[in-house]
Formats: sequence, structure tokens, C-alpha cells
Amino acid sequence: MDLAGLRIEPDGEGCRLGLRVKPGGRSDRIVGAYGDRLRLEVTAPPEKGKANEAVRALLARRLGISRDAVEIVAGEGSRDTTVRIQLDRDAARERLTAL
Repeated sequence: MDLAGLRIEPDGEGCRLGLRVKPGGRSDRIVGAYGDRLRLEVTAPPEKGKANEAVRALLARRLGISRDAVEIVAGEGSRDTTVRIQLDRDAARERLTAL
């Protein structure tokens, strides 16, 4: 999976990552890149924050961090979402590239 074009910005002790989310999908998975965003698919429906929680859980599981270390900071009701991850930018890029 080519994720070289992802925009991962430093943010305090962590980093910010833009996502393109497809709720109500067939599986919880990282699909690849969508421009400079990471494209995700989750099975949860886009209602009552279920898809957002599924996104947090998926990223935490795949990055090897706790769900509390993933925070949605923008776009909670949108397919284009931004998360703050409690990993430095280089570690986040390395772990995502290894997927």
C-alpha cells in the first residue's frame, strides 16, 4: 500500500492525520491513500457516533496504541475527518507504511 503522500502534521507530543471515512462498509479496514488523506472503511453506521468510535478503534488496533490515544479533532459528522494520534509523526508514518 503506497502511503508516501500522506500528510501527517506534528501536533504537540503527537501528530494529526487526515482521513477519508466510508461508514457502513463491508469490513473495518485501512483501504489506502485518498490524496493526502488515509482512506478507511468501517462497518459501523454513521449514526450516534458509532462510525467515529469504530475509526478510533481501528486506528488504535492497527497502530498498536490505546483507543484513548486517538482523538477525532475535526469533521465528526463528515467523511473527511482529522484525528490526533499520540505518536510522533515519524513513528506514525513508519507504522502506517508497514501495514
